[in-house]
Amino acid sequence: MSFKTYQELIKSGIVWFVLLTGAAGYFLGLGQVAPFELGHFLFTLLALYGFAAGTCALNQVQEVDIDLKMDRTKNRPIPSGRISKAQALGVSFGLLIMGSGLGWLVSPRIVLVGWLTFLFYNGFYTLYWKRKLVFGAVPGAIPGAMPVVFGFAANSNNFFDPALIFGFLIMFLWQMPHYWSLAIKYREDYRKAGLPIMPTALGMERAFYHIGLYTFAYIAVAVGTPWFVEVSLGYLLLVLPLSMKVMWEFFRFYRVGETDGWLRFFLWTTFSILVFLIVPVIDRWHQVIFQL
Repeated sequence: MSFKTYQELIKSGIVWFVLLTGAAGYFLGLGQVAPFELGHFLFTLLALYGFAAGTCALNQVQEVDIDLKMDRTKNRPIPSGRISKAQALGVSFGLLIMGSGLGWLVSPRIVLVGWLTFLFYNGFYTLYWKRKLVFGAVPGAIPGAMPVVFGFAANSNNFFDPALIFGFLIMFLWQMPHYWSLAIKYREDYRKAGLPIMPTALGMERAFYHIGLYTFAYIAVAVGTPWFVEVSLGYLLLVLPLSMKVMWEFFRFYRVGETDGWLRFFLWTTFSILVFLIVPVIDRWHQVIFQL
């Protein structure tokens, strides 16, 4: 198996994004007086890599029947014949075992979080919610928000910490506009695969209504960050115009349709979640970070 095939199998772009959000959760959970230990941090990220890459590889085994029907996914490693299901399963379970072993060295808590995420993503979401429910993306956003919990749990067992609630909420809410805008763009592919996504099951107007609803909630949490995490005025001066830009791109998307508006909205929501998660961490930890 080539390195390129391996990268495609584990969905490396998603894995890198998971590592970024997991790192944000790590620093949100790190106590203000606790020392930063580079080894502890790296082991946490390696454990998260194992879980994220392993679950993504297994997802491709589970969804090969869907991928074969969709133009966007038919050239993935398994449907294209570049790797067998057995090989992909071996890679998946090897990565999951690696993640569990490294995670145990950090804290048994993150191993528990990792396997709970696996259960929700590869179990409930992949096998049932995505295939049967029009609103399957909503409960499916739970495992998508868990990397923040994973990183946070490496340093804290307080799962009711306002900083963690903020990180989980903003990751959870972001996923609906992100996924449903993608579903609008590729709705014919999803229709061919027999998936009951909102644009095909309920129509475009309802899809835009729900995208707008979750975009508004997402922006509201971002603007309300000071109620969860201590931030400076500079953060708000950055967040307010970015929030307005995201809302503007949504209305533009609604007005002009997917041909001209989809990609801009998709990219701005992706950029915004990185800012909304990472900048509070830098804002909170700037003295520690700049001393390293």
